[in-house]
Amino acid sequence: MRNRTLKIVTTGIFAAMIAVMTAYICHIPYGANGGYIHFGDVLIYLAAVFLPRPYALAAAAIGGGLADLLTAPMWMPATVIIKMLIVLPFSEKSGKLLSARNMAAPVIALVISAAGYYVAEGLLFGSFAAPLMSLAGSLIQSGGSAVLFYAAAVLLERSHANTRIRMLLGIQ
Repeated sequence: MRNRTLKIVTTGIFAAMIAVMTAYICHIPYGANGGYIHFGDVLIYLAAVFLPRPYALAAAAIGGGLADLLTAPMWMPATVIIKMLIVLPFSEKSGKLLSARNMAAPVIALVISAAGYYVAEGLLFGSFAAPLMSLAGSLIQSGGSAVLFYAAAVLLERSHANTRIRMLLGIQ
C-alpha cells in the first residue's frame, strides 16, 4: 500500500512540475497559432524513466493538459494525447536512465510530438499548409528537451540519485 501511495504522490508531483515548467518557466510563445517553446517535456521524460508507465502517462497528461488549460486552452485535448504518446518510447525497467532505449526515446518523442501538433494544428485551423511553419518551433522545443534530458540523466546517474529515487519508489 505504501509503495502505491508513493507512486501516486510522485505522479502528482511530476504533474505539478510539468505544468509549472511548461506554462511559466522558459515559456516562449512563437507563431500566430498559440504555440510556445518550453522544456516541460524534460520532466515528462524523467517521469517516464522513473515511474511505471500508467503513472508516467497520468503525470504527462495531467501536467501538459493543465499547462495548456492555463495558457492556451484550445490545445489541451491534443496535448493530453500527444504528451501521453511521448511517454511510450521510454522504459523505467532498466536500472539505468540512459539505457539504449532511453537514449533513442527522446528522438522518437520528437517525431511523435512534431507530427501530433502538426495534425492538431491542421485540424484546429483547417489547413495543413500553415502548420508547416510551426514545425521549427516543435523541433526546437523537443530537441532542447532531449538535450536537457540527457544532461539531467547523466547528472542523476553520476550522483547515484537515480538509484535512491528508484529505491524510494520501490522500483528496482
